Amino acid sequence: MSTLDPTIAERLRRNPDGLLPAIVQQHDTGEVLMLAWMDDEALHRTLTTGRGTYWSRSRQEYWVKGETSGNPQHVKEVRLDCDGDTLLVKVDQEGVACHTGDRTCFDSGLIGA
Repeated sequence: MSTLDPTIAERLRRNPDGLLPAIVQQHDTGEVLMLAWMDDEALHRTLTTGRGTYWSRSRQEYWVKGETSGNPQHVKEVRLDCDGDTLLVKVDQEGVACHTGDRTCFDSGLIGA
């Protein structure tokens, strides 16, 4: 059972696994850092703690960004898109965001970069 505020929870359009994609962006520069997944509980934890908390589809567990890497995300704002099926999480990222050691998970351009 979700602990997320019911007025917010009813607006969310989750995928069949109960998840929403969360685009994570540096709050002051607009740099897109990563894409992660959230369910109601991950969103609730993020909103109540101010730390980026996500659902790992591969490990089937919650993880707090920076808890093991030392590169935490301090959440400044969370927005829901107009369709209710994607979250935008604006953060102050300390250090790198990507598990590869890069600042962003989107550093490799495919076209025109």
